[in-house]
Amino acid sequence: MASRSEILIIGGGVAGLSLATRLGKSMGKSGKARITLIDKSFSHVWKPMLHCFASGTLSNENDKVNFISQASGHHFEFWPGEVASIDRENREVILSPLLEADGTVILESRRMKYDTIVIAIGSTANDFGTPGVKEHCMSIDNLVDANAFNEKFRMELLRAFANNSELDIAIVGGGATGVQLAAELHKALEIVGPYNLHAFGKAPPKLHVTLLQSGARILPAFPESVSAAAQQELEHIGVTVRTNARVAAADEHGFTLKDGSYVSAKLRVWAAGVRAPEVTTAYGGLTINRTGQILVNPNLSSIDDERIFAMGDCSFIQDDPLPATAQVARQQARHLARHLPAWIEHGQKVPGCIFHNKGAIVALGKYNGWAALPGGTVWGGGISHGFSARMAHLMLYRQHQIELFGYYRGLMSFYSDWVETFVRPSVRLD
Repeated sequence: MASRSEILIIGGGVAGLSLATRLGKSMGKSGKARITLIDKSFSHVWKPMLHCFASGTLSNENDKVNFISQASGHHFEFWPGEVASIDRENREVILSPLLEADGTVILESRRMKYDTIVIAIGSTANDFGTPGVKEHCMSIDNLVDANAFNEKFRMELLRAFANNSELDIAIVGGGATGVQLAAELHKALEIVGPYNLHAFGKAPPKLHVTLLQSGARILPAFPESVSAAAQQELEHIGVTVRTNARVAAADEHGFTLKDGSYVSAKLRVWAAGVRAPEVTTAYGGLTINRTGQILVNPNLSSIDDERIFAMGDCSFIQDDPLPATAQVARQQARHLARHLPAWIEHGQKVPGCIFHNKGAIVALGKYNGWAALPGGTVWGGGISHGFSARMAHLMLYRQHQIELFGYYRGLMSFYSDWVETFVRPSVRLD
């Protein structure tokens, strides 16, 4: 291989940014490879916290990682854009033109050479072809979506406040994203209440959130005891939980269910199902499954091309399917960071990636939380309202920051967030 290998990492999520940062230290700093991260956004956030950005309970700039700043400090390059296709014969990726909001072209379509590609573009919600979802529902798949929902949420709250009316929100999907968003919206309204009372002389409008789950229980990936406890907690804070509620169609006023009933909602969020972004169909004819995930070998290389790897939510290991979680993405990024240098420099085959399940945590804002460990052990809830589980969820986020920033800068980020709680509103107001 060439003395200075060209490594392209497509997607700056949990897996992509972690890999770029680690390879920058091991290969970029020494000049053995040029590592380039490509993402259509300019900032990274930890995806398990997107529901907090959507509700407005997180808006601090410290909670975003700027790609340009991270690249300059960790020996890799960053280019904004979206990969439109991959030319495997000439070993090039083709980037779509970069446009302003009004359609003005900032950068024309570009072509970039590669020796190795790692695809880490994450996932999106899966509407399963349900009529009306694309036209009438919002999602929180990324930071842009989360911020767009928050803007709409705040404007509709203001409208309801002025009209002395309720704000109805319906969330489709009873997995961790939907459940945590439902709780976080109520937390946001509780925080904003005193601001409204003092600024306008009256309390905020009533929030009515309906959570629609097609299956028999929410949080199906967790033990039944957690599902039952989480539903009880949601109902306690005012969320209406409807299970066995399969959506047949969406329109501008709400959802029609398969049983013929109708759920009215001013804001409609689709957080059900998981599929890879549709762009994977244009990635050089790589084999994908029915949800658009790229089929990979156990060592995360494409089954069609050993120069192309895929990890995280957009990949699928046929012999050992894994859940679409940040935990899986982190472990796969670490695996490639450890073994890609030897493959690129010496041709040593990348070994299979073995996933070590460390359990899962769900945190319902400030209200409650649970952790489910391998082997069936569950902790959380009780008189402490899952304080230890909620703190563990927060510590996972802080651990991610430390991995990206380094130990001391990561701790300083934590300290900076704490200081700002004394001088800034704890919920987004503008």
